[in-house]
Amino acid sequence: MPLTMLRRWFAIPLWKRVLAALVLGLAFAIVAPSATPWVQFMGDLFVRAIRMLVAPIVLVTIASGITTLADPRRLGSVGGRAVGLFALTTAIAVAVGMLVAVLVRPGEGVPLGSAAPYALGEPVTPYDQLIGIIPLNIVDALARGDMLALIFVAILVGVATVLAGEAGKPFASLLQSTSAVLLRMVGIVMEATPFGVFALIANAVAQNGMAVFVNVAWLALAVVLGSAIQILLTHTLILRLLARVPVGRFLFEITDALAVAFSTASSGATLPVAMRIAENNLGVGRSIASTVLPLGASIGKDGTAMYVGLLSMFALQAFGTPLTPTIYALVLLTGALAAFGTAPVPSASLFMLAAVLSAAGVSPEQTALVVGFVLPFDRLLDMTRTVPSAVANLTVTTTVARWEGELDDAVLRAPPVE
Repeated sequence: MPLTMLRRWFAIPLWKRVLAALVLGLAFAIVAPSATPWVQFMGDLFVRAIRMLVAPIVLVTIASGITTLADPRRLGSVGGRAVGLFALTTAIAVAVGMLVAVLVRPGEGVPLGSAAPYALGEPVTPYDQLIGIIPLNIVDALARGDMLALIFVAILVGVATVLAGEAGKPFASLLQSTSAVLLRMVGIVMEATPFGVFALIANAVAQNGMAVFVNVAWLALAVVLGSAIQILLTHTLILRLLARVPVGRFLFEITDALAVAFSTASSGATLPVAMRIAENNLGVGRSIASTVLPLGASIGKDGTAMYVGLLSMFALQAFGTPLTPTIYALVLLTGALAAFGTAPVPSASLFMLAAVLSAAGVSPEQTALVVGFVLPFDRLLDMTRTVPSAVANLTVTTTVARWEGELDDAVLRAPPVE
């Protein structure tokens, strides 16, 4: 009987279990608010599990990603152009997320449980911040969760592994295997999400009332606005000026891929549909589609980049952090790097948020509070922000195909099939 119940439990899609836990946590907080401290331990354990994985994921995933991207068979002329264009759209997406957060200000007045207003303490000069990127001790940086230092080490390890040539291939395989294991660990932790969500939402509502949903609504509005701006401004300009294709027809032809991206919240799951659309609907050559689209599933994370920039500003607003030009620059830089290292799985961006907030001086404990606040609602937000990632992947693929002379204009400009 217990095994049968477990099988039935795991047979239910995770997002449905999380949604049910959200409703139950809300009901529990309304019916028995004084009893919520008795379930708080589940939320605390879940947040600690997230914190446990952040530092190794940042270190290993970025290093592993560099070894994969630097494979000459995947890069070359086509891959180099694609990576450069993905880097451009990613940086713009982070800036878009930050801009939307500054305009909408969804983080003001957000109740983050026991979080104290954030104080900058002693000001850190740009020189000290620059010097601090290189750690004196890698193990100490890993133990302290010094994300800027870990990103530097990850890039150094990835580049050195590639430069080692044949001798570096076994280590590259080890990095990729370790990355796969860590992502499996993320999957295991995420299976506990319903219990964590139940406890976190119950405590949030018991302490702050239904006003918590107002803050979530503003955050959701900001995500929608950021996604729309990235698609209708950034991607449209690239399609019009660089790819020289009819934008309306392009968006019409990729509708199926966007539907899959929204429903699965996964760039990886969208890949097979995107490859079919690129060849049959957009006229992209098979060699370009088979090279750029898989690459984009790994690094084409416009939606994640926008969300990381937005959520970082959301957290800094919630903690009352003075937003200086240095803070903006750090969020933009680390947000773009973190987005490049994010795995193509649902809610993966929450695990990379610590890399950005740590650069701005936010403690891991406070970052965990932000993750705990957002996580119960992250599935719908994740579905929304996966759409601009899918558009970015197909936009870059089409643009590279134009540059390489592998775009059949007759396919895209033909009258649509009724």
